Amino acid sequence: SEDSDAEGGLGNVSRLIIRPPGHSGKAKKGHLCFDAAFETGNLGRVDLISEYEYDIFIRPDTCSPRLRLWFNFTVDNVRADQRVIFNIVNCSNSRNLFKDGMTPLVKSTSRPKWQRIPRKHVFYYKSAQHQNHHVLTFAFNFDREEDVYQFALTYPYSYTRYLGHLDNLCAKCSSVKRETLASSVQKRKVELVTIGAPSSSAGLDDQNPKKVVAVLSRVHPGESPSSFVCQGLMDFLISGHPIAQVLRDYVDFKIIPMLNPDGVFLGNY
Repeated sequence: SEDSDAEGGLGNVSRLIIRPPGHSGKAKKGHLCFDAAFETGNLGRVDLISEYEYDIFIRPDTCSPRLRLWFNFTVDNVRADQRVIFNIVNCSNSRNLFKDGMTPLVKSTSRPKWQRIPRKHVFYYKSAQHQNHHVLTFAFNFDREEDVYQFALTYPYSYTRYLGHLDNLCAKCSSVKRETLASSVQKRKVELVTIGAPSSSAGLDDQNPKKVVAVLSRVHPGESPSSFVCQGLMDFLISGHPIAQVLRDYVDFKIIPMLNPDGVFLGNY
């Protein structure tokens, strides 16, 4: 509900409203509401540090509490032109791309395309206030009260999106073979996709067999860019491009697009 402070399953916050000290009753505009109780979401805790500053804690990976880097959460109930500072205080990996200038992503209801937060508003440093842990701090201005804002480590690519893409792929091309290799711990499919033309189409036989290329994606669930690469690869391989046709004739591509579907669904890194 709008005014729920309950936590969602698996340790993610669900509609968590942050009220200033001493305030009770219905939340007002500007009392930020955080949520990560959705597919690929990750947000474990939020502490109000001052009127405009928040410490944000990543929920540790399932069964691997030392791994904390992926984050993906929404914020709403904002006030127009409300300026905030978010500190992500428990990143487990000090050697990451934030040191090289990468910045978090943001989108909103009225601006649904992901954008990078400008580098001048993002800081990555060791914090004496947080036991010398590395902290990712970014400043942000909420400009539209009616919008829901979403922040993420990098571009999310969900299990549901993956299933939808495979459905479309098989509908477009009869040379795509899709089979289930296994079921995950949480009963999600680990699927193998084979793309290739029959050997006879290129005059190949047992003495001159087709080559096989194996492609694995999302071995680590936080590596979401690999899903975009894998999707692009499969889309190309079924296309009418002359190179794609030659590849299908001489090569069988064995592709596992999502090796760790549970980790992806749960928002692990």
